Amino acid sequence: MSPLAVNPPAPASTDPSVLRNFCIIAHIDHGKSTLADRMLQATGVVTPRQMKAQYLDRMDIERERGITIKSQAVRMPWNVDGTDYALNMIDTPGHVDFTYEVSRSLAACEATLLLVDAAQGIEAQTLANLYLALENDLTIIPVLNKIDLPAAQPDKYADELANLIGVEPDEVLRVSGKTGVGVEALLDKIVRDVPSPQGVKDAPSRAMIFDSVYDTYRGVVTYVRVVDGTLKPRERIRMMSTGAAHEMLEIGVISPEPIPSEGLSVGEVGYLITGVKDVRQSRVGDTVTSHTKPAEESLGGYEDPKPMVFSGLFPVEGSDYPVLRDALEKLQLNDAALVYEPETSTALGFGFRCGFLGLLHLEITRDRLEREFNLDLISTAPSVSYNVTLEDNSETEVTNPSEFPEGRINEIREPMVSATVLVPSEFIGAVMELCQSKRGEMKGMDYLSEDRVELRYRLPLAEIVFDFFDLLKSKTRGYASLDWKADGEQAADLVKVDILLQGEQVDAFSAITHKDKAYSYGVVMTGKLKNLIPRQQYEVPIQAAIGSRIIARENIRAIRKDVLSKCYGGDISRKRKLLEKQKEGKKRMKMVGRVEVPQEAFVAALSSDEESGKDKKK
Repeated sequence: MSPLAVNPPAPASTDPSVLRNFCIIAHIDHGKSTLADRMLQATGVVTPRQMKAQYLDRMDIERERGITIKSQAVRMPWNVDGTDYALNMIDTPGHVDFTYEVSRSLAACEATLLLVDAAQGIEAQTLANLYLALENDLTIIPVLNKIDLPAAQPDKYADELANLIGVEPDEVLRVSGKTGVGVEALLDKIVRDVPSPQGVKDAPSRAMIFDSVYDTYRGVVTYVRVVDGTLKPRERIRMMSTGAAHEMLEIGVISPEPIPSEGLSVGEVGYLITGVKDVRQSRVGDTVTSHTKPAEESLGGYEDPKPMVFSGLFPVEGSDYPVLRDALEKLQLNDAALVYEPETSTALGFGFRCGFLGLLHLEITRDRLEREFNLDLISTAPSVSYNVTLEDNSETEVTNPSEFPEGRINEIREPMVSATVLVPSEFIGAVMELCQSKRGEMKGMDYLSEDRVELRYRLPLAEIVFDFFDLLKSKTRGYASLDWKADGEQAADLVKVDILLQGEQVDAFSAITHKDKAYSYGVVMTGKLKNLIPRQQYEVPIQAAIGSRIIARENIRAIRKDVLSKCYGGDISRKRKLLEKQKEGKKRMKMVGRVEVPQEAFVAALSSDEESGKDKKK
């Protein structure tokens, strides 16, 4: 078929036998969004005049960074042998921080396209997403993308992909998302190989919520996949977990803009609008059913995403605190994984302690807050949550160094992750050395091909959330890829390092770190602050301490007036008298003076090396 042929839109309530639900999964930057663009063009739902790169990526940040953050669903018509089919496609993110988006998309599909870059081959996130798809028992269609690149090695990576999922190399489709080669053959294969959705049309309606977004004018827009029965407009529906009932104002499909329809039936993917303004009443993973004739059992939900990295967000201007609170509330409507609670810091004032899925999630959230709500923010150094058992066997969870208990501690348990690193065989030694320096424990090693190795390690989460990924890329010339998932807890020898300015603790600079790394943290932080804090009229000591034991110290020298300038001769005792008088004044000033830390010092000291690297790139 011609890529420009415009197919007629699929009818509203479609027979399940002509429906095909699938999503695209791949490692970051393997061409999912570009392939989705070519599919939109080939099926005619987007005209050449409307077409733009990354059509389904709606956010400015997604376009600038060239990454997908939110899953996007779209319905496309396709004709094979005279029969009109409706293809429901979900484009998913590739980064490890957004795995929860991928898992929800997989639950709404019968099949998945496993996309691999023909120039880079299988990466860690490819494997992670493949295992997610296998857990959901989906049909897997292997596809090699970017075959038009000069560096592409389609035959080599087709063998690798075929061995991984147990098919013949010639069954691996070869396409180019850039030029459109092979896209029509891929759409035909989806129609042939993807099973049609199964469900009972006459049963009480049940639909699974796999995403929800907030629209300023229309309230919450809920994306659903209908499993049984039929949903119609103006029908009263009920959310099974909360029991909340609403009237459905609009129901329809996305192709790729919202199109209202007369209802959704078995297997269809679409959207509902009820006019509700509170997104918590449309929880992802909940089941929607009819209010008058409800289903007895809800569908299996998803686990709520658990935050892995915690960081404090504080407005530079104290008066912006209410604006930040409203901004976080609105952002949480679009991002189910964002968790926050109010926090007060003696150094930074009022702010919020936020939980994120990883460093990229933190970076994207902070970017969106600053850009969409016009805020200037300081974020404290990222930390993870620890479980602390005290001497009286009581337990407490510590997400912030300021919550660290003062009494005697029996045991501290830190979160662990199981990490998979894919790397060319020449870099095995460098990766092993890096993982061991980060307190990693090797779990296994497999050769995927003669020159590509999969290394499996168990590592503390605190060690990989800072600079692990950057170090991994630099030690392997950018060839390594990393994927990780939570893997329980482990007892560790951890301590809290406090930073003292003239004997006063500055809570924003405190950190919980391993005993072996405490000294280096103290030396680095005191050295940074020595250069950032302006000199005072008196000498200021900067100390790093564990409890009452000082482990590092730097001094900020005093600004001194030259009191001897007028003494151009005479007795030494006169000069000594003037110096002693100055010394007494400095001592008195030190007793009453407080060291004010400027905002720029907080920003510079708390920004990680990764952020400063990011600024340099800009």
